[in-house]
Amino acid sequence: MAKPADSPDPPQDSLQSESTAHSLEISRLFKEHNRALVLFLAARLKNEQAAKEVAQEAYVKMLQLEQPGAVSFLRSYLFKVAANLAVDRLRQERTRARIDHKDSAEDFIEESVAERSAEARDELESLRRLIGELPPRYGQAFHLHAFEEMGFAEVAEAMKVKQRMARHYVTLSLVYVRLRREGASAREAWNRIQAL
Repeated sequence: MAKPADSPDPPQDSLQSESTAHSLEISRLFKEHNRALVLFLAARLKNEQAAKEVAQEAYVKMLQLEQPGAVSFLRSYLFKVAANLAVDRLRQERTRARIDHKDSAEDFIEESVAERSAEARDELESLRRLIGELPPRYGQAFHLHAFEEMGFAEVAEAMKVKQRMARHYVTLSLVYVRLRREGASAREAWNRIQAL
């Protein structure tokens, strides 16, 4: 029996349904995690407006995924995309600023390599010192996530806690680091994150 001419083609319906579900999932991610994402990016970019712009770019990239079902942990992927965008933005800003002030390409290359190495060492040492101020479970979760590049599920498994708790440890650690870098004392920063 031939199907009626006006009946929808199932594969097209399936694609539309999947696209709608993906859009709804991105919308849910925005509602539930935008504040944490902006705080995460602000700690990296040291500029709230830039953090909001990068967060927006990350959501746009998430919406443009061709195979949304292929990403099993959308929140982790969102933060990874946002972090990569933040790094790209910082590199572009630093490159523009340095090029404007350098006389020759050779000076620029030599100085920027040495400067980046020194900055990276200083940044890493500062970050390790700040993470060392946190309670051990928070520091461990942050280390696994940031330095070992583990997703929240892997962090939870390694620490033998629920994924939600691993996410909690990492997010509050990021907020703590941002507050400390903005000049808050260790006690002030800890009190503020406990109030969240």
